[in-house]
Amino acid sequence: METYLVHPDKMQEKALKAFLKALEVPYEIKKDSSLPAHVVSGIKKGQDDIKAGKSFSLEEFKEKISTI
Repeated sequence: METYLVHPDKMQEKALKAFLKALEVPYEIKKDSSLPAHVVSGIKKGQDDIKAGKSFSLEEFKEKISTI
């Protein structure tokens, strides 16, 4: 058995459900919109770094990498 991940919009979702039902294909819907803990902690660290002044502009970044 294989697993397919699809990301239909609302109209496509309705058609997809009807199609699967007509073919008697079992399916499940998982709505997991939460981010993994390590991603959330990384975002938080980045926000804290910005507040602490540990950041630079895109132009400064470009200048730094151009000298490598």
